Amino acid sequence: MNRLKERYKSQVVPALTKHFGYKNPHQVPKMVKIVVSMGVGSATQNKAILDNAVKDMEQITGRKVLVTKARKSISNFKLRQGMPIGCKVTLRDEIMYEFFDRLISIAIPRIRDFRGIKNDSFDGRGNYSFGIKEQTIFPEIEFDKVDAVRGMNVTIVTTAHNDEECRQLLRELGMPFQRAE
Repeated sequence: MNRLKERYKSQVVPALTKHFGYKNPHQVPKMVKIVVSMGVGSATQNKAILDNAVKDMEQITGRKVLVTKARKSISNFKLRQGMPIGCKVTLRDEIMYEFFDRLISIAIPRIRDFRGIKNDSFDGRGNYSFGIKEQTIFPEIEFDKVDAVRGMNVTIVTTAHNDEECRQLLRELGMPFQRAE
């Protein structure tokens, strides 16, 4: 079993039960999935850029990537409906916990001038999203083979009913939030 999942069961569930006064252990919020996505707008001119983004994302997540396509045409961006413009991966269960563990213990501390992840990126329904400016913070990416620095979005979907439950769940799991000043 993954060490983060073990920690969730042994430490996080009792802490959240005590903090929020849950009567049933099934009321305690948990992570459902993590969606990692990368928009590659310059892929409209050069298909190789998207291929490199897909390769990077597969190395980071260890899963097959879904290529996303444009929903509608926008002439100013030279974009036609159905053109590939990004990629995404949805992680669940053991793979999700393993990725989250690598994210908070290895990748996020490697960000330059890191002062914590922002507290205000909750959606009101217990989900949290944040952006990463460069894929090179992940140890799976070889810095010499990177053709361009690309950012990605990470969305953590939980069963929490509000932002405070989600914030407390992620804090207990080890998410390094910014300190309130």
